[in-house]
Amino acid sequence: MSDTNPDGTTPVPPTAPSAPPAYVAPPEYVAPAAYGSAPAYAAAPAYGSPYGAGGPAKTNTLAIVSLVSSLIGIFIIPLLGSLAGIITGHISLGQVKKTGEQGRGLALAGTIIGYVGLGFIVIGLIVFLAFLLPLIVYSVNTSTA
Repeated sequence: MSDTNPDGTTPVPPTAPSAPPAYVAPPEYVAPAAYGSAPAYAAAPAYGSPYGAGGPAKTNTLAIVSLVSSLIGIFIIPLLGSLAGIITGHISLGQVKKTGEQGRGLALAGTIIGYVGLGFIVIGLIVFLAFLLPLIVYSVNTSTA
């Protein structure tokens, strides 16, 4: 037997198509930070200012006054503080709506707390008069008899 083909060429054994070698990324080496040093963080993303171009928005002063006076009306000066909180709260809600200032929540809280304080005063007066009125009627009836 000969190693040649009838046409005179040497046979080549069939081989499988060779695939490129698989790429394996080398492990990334991160040097440990020195003891006691702060860890390295990436830079903060550069977004726009949260307040827009004009800086922080102004809080309505009457909204703050409304909340403070309503709290004073609950704890220190009941009638005057509650009335001041209600009045300044309504005024500041109108101003916030017109000007777009911050402080709507403060104005709303001041108005609500003012009404609650005023409600406590009204309920207190009703309870007081409910106990006082029978005493007055009894005293008038006993003095005329």
